[in-house]
Amino acid sequence: MFDSPLSASAYEVLQIDADASHEDLRKAYRLRLRQTHPDTGGDAVVFVQVQRAWELVGTVEARAAYDRGHGFADARYAPDGAGGAGGAGAGGTGGAGADASSGWRPRPADTRPRARSFGHPGGWRRERYLTLMREWAGRGTELADPYDPALVRTAPRELKRLLADALAEEASARIIADLGMGYTVWHDVAADPRDAALKLDHIVLGPSGLYAALSEDFGGPARVRRGELIGDGVTGAPIGDLVAATRAVARAARVRFSGVVVVLPDEDLATAIDEIGKVRGQPVAIVRRSALSTVLRRGLTGARDIGGNELFDVRTRLQSVVRFV
Repeated sequence: MFDSPLSASAYEVLQIDADASHEDLRKAYRLRLRQTHPDTGGDAVVFVQVQRAWELVGTVEARAAYDRGHGFADARYAPDGAGGAGGAGAGGTGGAGADASSGWRPRPADTRPRARSFGHPGGWRRERYLTLMREWAGRGTELADPYDPALVRTAPRELKRLLADALAEEASARIIADLGMGYTVWHDVAADPRDAALKLDHIVLGPSGLYAALSEDFGGPARVRRGELIGDGVTGAPIGDLVAATRAVARAARVRFSGVVVVLPDEDLATAIDEIGKVRGQPVAIVRRSALSTVLRRGLTGARDIGGNELFDVRTRLQSVVRFV
């Protein structure tokens, strides 16, 4: 929560302007607690969000750090007794964009032994985001930092969604890399050369099997109905598209996938791992991001292990046909 480009800000959760005084912020917090408390008919999920929002902006120091990291540094406020120093922080929105706490940039390379990796996770969506962000800003407009949180917050939802999905892919890629040298992964794999949007975010090959994975961030809770994901932020048929892309790659490489995995932010799923059965003959699991490594290490129910010559053969077949978007 609050870390995705699609997330409501702490101020939005508290239903108050970012430049409100500290006393007004405190009043808003108390009001929202009463409105959302489960004992008075409120929503338990929103109640927790209100408490988390207050943790982020409830003190002068925490609020200043939050504002710098989330593009609110120019929304100057004057906390009681602080003379306004706590709100502005150092620098304006340009400094906020460079703040690593935003998490909107690729992480530094890690030199520990990793899974063998091919392709660029999140690369296609980042490129689309940058292209469309410049178009949205207007021809001739210079964007000093297209990832500036203050700029992203004002962008259309479809642009935020592209960036959120790129970040989701990158987060999953880091988890997959930690599986170790016994695994091979291909990122941003084209399933249809005529349609770059029909792709597999990750193909993961290891002792537990061969899996296709989709990394998504819908900006809110999702659940399964009749073999497909639904929710306020869900568009199209994510599971159906994932299965279709998986089948296309499987035919081209003459390999058999053990299953497909949809990875969502932890807070957007009610359970850590939900194996929903087969969709068009393909076993499907919906998992929280924190449970991804568990699923890929143990495999889905009923999937057989792959080892020895078979593992080498599957890797060779895939490597010969994989093309990246």
